[in-house]
Amino acid sequence: MTSIKEQAAISRLLSFLQDWDNGGKVARSHILDNFIKTNQGKTSPELEQEFSQGASLFLVRLTTWLRLIYMTGSCLDKLLQSIGIFLSAVSSNQYLREFLEVGGVLTLLEILGLEKIREEDKKESIKLLQVIANYGRKYKELICESYGVRSIAEFLAKSKSEETQEEVQLLLDSLVHGNPKYQNQVYKGLIALLSCTSPKAQQLSLQTLRTAQSIIGTTHPSIVECVLKVLRTMHLEVQYEAIELIKDLVNYDVCQALLKGLVELLIPSVKETSKLQPKILNDSLVPQLTAHLPVFLQQAAAAKAIGILARSNTSIAEEMLHLRVVHSLLAAMGNSDHSNSQRQASLTLESPRRPPRPQYFVQVFPVVEEHVRRSMGEELYKLFLSNAEDLYVKIDSIQADILAANKVNVSKGSAGLHHILPEGGCGGRGVTEPLRQSRKARAVFQEAWQKDPGVTLMVTPLAQVGG
Repeated sequence: MTSIKEQAAISRLLSFLQDWDNGGKVARSHILDNFIKTNQGKTSPELEQEFSQGASLFLVRLTTWLRLIYMTGSCLDKLLQSIGIFLSAVSSNQYLREFLEVGGVLTLLEILGLEKIREEDKKESIKLLQVIANYGRKYKELICESYGVRSIAEFLAKSKSEETQEEVQLLLDSLVHGNPKYQNQVYKGLIALLSCTSPKAQQLSLQTLRTAQSIIGTTHPSIVECVLKVLRTMHLEVQYEAIELIKDLVNYDVCQALLKGLVELLIPSVKETSKLQPKILNDSLVPQLTAHLPVFLQQAAAAKAIGILARSNTSIAEEMLHLRVVHSLLAAMGNSDHSNSQRQASLTLESPRRPPRPQYFVQVFPVVEEHVRRSMGEELYKLFLSNAEDLYVKIDSIQADILAANKVNVSKGSAGLHHILPEGGCGGRGVTEPLRQSRKARAVFQEAWQKDPGVTLMVTPLAQVGG
């Protein structure tokens, strides 16, 4: 026989459940408020004690009501918070199992795609999915099998709340960890997000992609094109994350394609620049507003990224010399339509004289210095050496046209760049002695240039020339 105390507890439980069953929206909202206030943070045993070992009876009512009203959004945030108290309680495996058996995951995912539902309600749905994912691999797989990655990614792209978007990032980060069966699906979803129009979503996707890339270890073929397109952004925080990802990607098999793509961005095609120019701006009476053309923003960001990569790894700098990066940087310096492109290209070529700024192409590779000097002319080159960052304000239209049309061609040997050897410019013979001083290197270059202005310079390692 049950004791009087137990009978009283059971009676209170039955009365509570009856109030819920007979109550309307207002009464149930009040019940949920009290439940959230008094039971937040309780463990599973504490909840069972609160409900006289009948907590599941209340949970089943919550899940039933959720399935009935989730499309209307009435009291949805309170309802999801109440379910969250059950699912996040310590030792709550039984509650989780009961919630999943009635299709809880599918309902949460469907809420994310409903236009009439408030952002706050969708945020609560994301939090519940986080709780479920944190139970382990089995539950992460369940979310992914329910087309969860697509629903979550689409919601991240459309969300207008940065706080909510950060919660989505936590969920995607959780799904990419400890989920070998579906981690590639999450990885591809993150890449797809790079083309969305939300700057915050792009930023968070790039951050999570860096983590996903290190876990997966291999790259998807589309990642290079997608991350380079992100460089068109006007948002510096997005550009920063894109460049950080690029710094990681050069360590993978897409390095060559990535470097080639960056160098190509330095010289936008006429087709790209013209198609972005509104017809109304063709009127000579209207100011030419080209400062924010995405293709020029991309050009400036590419120049900046190239400088960062070159400073971090000399071998990468050598590879980009082979891709005619000097020619492309000089052309970008001649883009008088976008001052930041000129500034970033100039900084990447800069020959810094003051610490702590690291060395760039001009000082690291003397052959580059000679090319840059001749392309700029002595007057502009002196200004370049004195203050590369502000050089763009001193470039006149004629100098800009000369830079844009430059024909500089610096190639490289098969290994490190340490010595300068003109090839084919001195009667068909290259200089074979090692050139240990940059002053001597310049003298050899100048002699070769005078004999044949079209000479191609080959930078050859010491090991190949002896000494």
